[in-house]
Amino acid sequence: MRSPVKPAFSGSIVTRTWATDGTAAPELRMEYLTSPEIAAAIESGMRTAILPLGAVEQHGPHLPLAMDALHADELAVRVARRLGNALVLPTVRVGYSPHHLGFAGSLSLRSTTLEAICQDFLRPLAGYGMERAIIFSAHIGNYPIMREFEQRLKQDLAPLSVVLFTDGESIIDTWRRCTDDLTGLRARVGGHADIAETAVLLALHPDQVRSDAFERGYTGFVDSELLERAFSHGIHSVSSNGILGDPHGATAGLGFECMEAVTSLIVEHSNSRGAEIAESGSRAFDVTHVANSGDAGRPMTDKGGNRYE
Repeated sequence: MRSPVKPAFSGSIVTRTWATDGTAAPELRMEYLTSPEIAAAIESGMRTAILPLGAVEQHGPHLPLAMDALHADELAVRVARRLGNALVLPTVRVGYSPHHLGFAGSLSLRSTTLEAICQDFLRPLAGYGMERAIIFSAHIGNYPIMREFEQRLKQDLAPLSVVLFTDGESIIDTWRRCTDDLTGLRARVGGHADIAETAVLLALHPDQVRSDAFERGYTGFVDSELLERAFSHGIHSVSSNGILGDPHGATAGLGFECMEAVTSLIVEHSNSRGAEIAESGSRAFDVTHVANSGDAGRPMTDKGGNRYE
């Protein structure tokens, strides 16, 4: 999967065009589909929704505030394509980031607001015929809050089955492993605006990376104790420039490796909690058979030629 650009609509075909090689794949992001297309996809077996969470917060002098939201956009589509039976909800772009408010421009939701947004995004889905939702975050700071509201969300949204991926430390560990394998620079992974996160944006939106503004940040070992200190006292308490790690040495190749590995983490977690394609089989949905809003009631076929009424 490559860097996404504006969705392309060609006749009855809804596709997603990739900037690096010009190839196209079926659009999975619900906000770019019509209501009849979504209804047809659900009817064909695509009954899982992915809800990505991001953040709008400082990422040092070299990355834009939208870093986590842009990362979440991409990971969500990768997860959906890997699962094969999922559509992607719009990214919740602002997250829980009070520990970044000491830096100009950073925004933050209250924990109760983030929980309410997740509830509101997911509440209608069961009524549309969806059976499960998967929530993950590209912003590590959302995970403690997600763990707090996980059980309430599951209870309140039943019968929708809700799976939350909340292991932020495993993401940092995965970045370390990928960085070590490709560059030997694992010590530059700190989890925020570091070599790995910078590499991700070089892969997705290289024009958004200010390569002439790279600065080394806090380069001690980042563990749960240090993250707790940053969450409690602000990230400026451990890093004056807001960076945990060091961006030097980042490459687009490393970014793609990190995204692929984190996608696997989320998919494996989801599969272990019942989000895999049901044994009865959710057939691959081909949106080419829904030409317009007037066609939603027409018989459809999947890519194998099987007919649906």
